Amino acid sequence: MSEMKSSLSQVPDALVDKALLWRLYGIMLRIRIAEESIAELLEKNEIRCPTHLYTGQEAIASGVCAALTNADYIFGGHRSHGHYLAKGGDVRALMAELYGKESGCARGRGGSMHLVAPEVGLLGTVPLVAATIPLAVGAALASKLRGERIVSVSFFGDGATEEGHFHESLNLAAVYHLPVVFVCENNLYSSHMHISERRAEDNIYKSGEAHGIPAASLDGNDVVAVYQAAVRAVDRARKGAGPTLLECRTYRWRGHVGPAMDMDVGVKRGDELKDWLPKDPLSRTKSQLLETGMAQDVVDQLEREVADEIQEAIQFARKSSFPHQNDLKNHVFVELGGDN
Repeated sequence: MSEMKSSLSQVPDALVDKALLWRLYGIMLRIRIAEESIAELLEKNEIRCPTHLYTGQEAIASGVCAALTNADYIFGGHRSHGHYLAKGGDVRALMAELYGKESGCARGRGGSMHLVAPEVGLLGTVPLVAATIPLAVGAALASKLRGERIVSVSFFGDGATEEGHFHESLNLAAVYHLPVVFVCENNLYSSHMHISERRAEDNIYKSGEAHGIPAASLDGNDVVAVYQAAVRAVDRARKGAGPTLLECRTYRWRGHVGPAMDMDVGVKRGDELKDWLPKDPLSRTKSQLLETGMAQDVVDQLEREVADEIQEAIQFARKSSFPHQNDLKNHVFVELGGDN
């Protein structure tokens, strides 16, 4: 386990056997190939909506969502393709949404930053920084009031921890012992500003201590460490012990928005990418699989199958219809007695 710093009580780690490692690798691979395919489509101007890619951060969504059930809720932000796919969202509906098609998960109205898949527990992603953190707390409060054993998870970036919503949500969740897990995906940049330019101390996980919440700072590129920390946090929440804050440290390979690798709106991130590429969460997990005796050709076959699945989803999106202009006002206003 590669946990860095923690105020969580020490409990035995969840076991990660070969089958689970294979599953985790498959989830990460699906996210990686989808994101890199989307990057190519952005470069060709086939996809026009503002798009924030998750490449490099795959271990976080994969590890956390593997610790959840379909009934559990998750909420995301502007960089949430990975959360959508890790929770089990339909990749065809994702691609269609990026193309603005009626068959998209938000019927072509949301684009990259407004994803929803209630059938698997993704209740929404919102681009407003920190906006879904209190929504996750509200969902957790509803679960508690209904006597359900459903856990809510909020995914957000390091920049969101500088918003009032973050601290207010942690405090309320702590006061009422709500079944919620706060997952900070700390990729060290809030848009274009490095964490050292925004905070006097690099200590996001200590916000948990300030609000009486167990917290941990861990290697967000180690899917096993993320999974094990998530299992502990989810178990605490489901048993009624309250919330947990997980700070998962990682690095996005591409720019804040769009497909550029380490250049974004004229800002170069100090040539840092070369130091993070060797920490690739997929390569690390693949190496672990091969060390367990998994055959290389089996891994290669999975990669081909996932690549084919993503290409099929893109073709589905291309062939899908745009929303009809007569439906423009649907789902905007409440119609009494109607279903819109």
